[in-house]
Amino acid sequence: MSAPHVAGSRFEQVLRAGYFAVTAELNPPDSADPQEVYDAALVLSEVCDGINATDAAGANCHMSSLAICALLVRAGYDPVLQVSCRDRNRIAIQGDLLGAAAMGVRNVLMLTGDDVTVGDQPGAKRVFDFDSIQLLRVARMMRDESKFLSGRKITVPPQLFLGAACNPFAPPYDWRPLRLAKKVEAGADFIQTQYCFDVPRLREFMRQVRDLGLHEQVYILIGVGPLRSVNAAEFMRTRVPGVHIPDEIVERLRKTPKEQQRAEGKRICIEIIQQIREIEGVSGIHVMAYRQEELVAEIIQEAGLLPRAHPATPLRSRRERMS
Repeated sequence: MSAPHVAGSRFEQVLRAGYFAVTAELNPPDSADPQEVYDAALVLSEVCDGINATDAAGANCHMSSLAICALLVRAGYDPVLQVSCRDRNRIAIQGDLLGAAAMGVRNVLMLTGDDVTVGDQPGAKRVFDFDSIQLLRVARMMRDESKFLSGRKITVPPQLFLGAACNPFAPPYDWRPLRLAKKVEAGADFIQTQYCFDVPRLREFMRQVRDLGLHEQVYILIGVGPLRSVNAAEFMRTRVPGVHIPDEIVERLRKTPKEQQRAEGKRICIEIIQQIREIEGVSGIHVMAYRQEELVAEIIQEAGLLPRAHPATPLRSRRERMS
């Protein structure tokens, strides 16, 4: 995999060295208390290579991703800034990218963003000045060409590891690898996918990705997460845009006694991770445990992904580790 640019984050180092990377989402607080961010990060930091700060996910308002990332950098963590095109125009977004880099943020995930109609303030005005592919191109221009979209010079460019999202589990399935290819061409260095509960569908997607040679051009992290209950599974697959949960997963939870469903949901997540690790071209996982951060460390440990690589330790390639 080519490496024309190195932003220098821990997350990037782990991926470029060939380790199986782990990132996780920090669910932002509905609070102005920074301690709530630190408490959530502490749970994740020992088992993750990067911590995503979500940007008004589901079109619901919380503490901003930029603010959370600033707090995480201050505390010595390696955050992933999420930038949604839904809420800001090109002027604001380019300014945020510069500001984030100035504060020490090195990883950015570019998102088009869920429509406001799925959130708790559906009367909010949509922006969508960019989509995620356009934003990737602009961020790469700022980084690699040291200029804004207007052509004005940037004296010190933002050193950023650029990411994008992908959903292999939503039709039309044959279009998904082609959409991924467009994001790679636009500048994506890494990809984080939607939740994976359908491993056969993921295997087929990754086969198409390998046929296109994309696994050699971008690092792909597969989204995973524990289901709290059968009711949570039903809610996610009917109410959360882009989430696909097969009937057999829901039935497995339904047949589990109610008081054991949370443990069964964690077990399902661990089984999926173990299957994902065997798929050629997958570079890691992205754990989304909404309001269940305390389970992330257990999941990572029980899935056999500890100890994590330490940035002070020389990182060996995947081939060296397998020999």
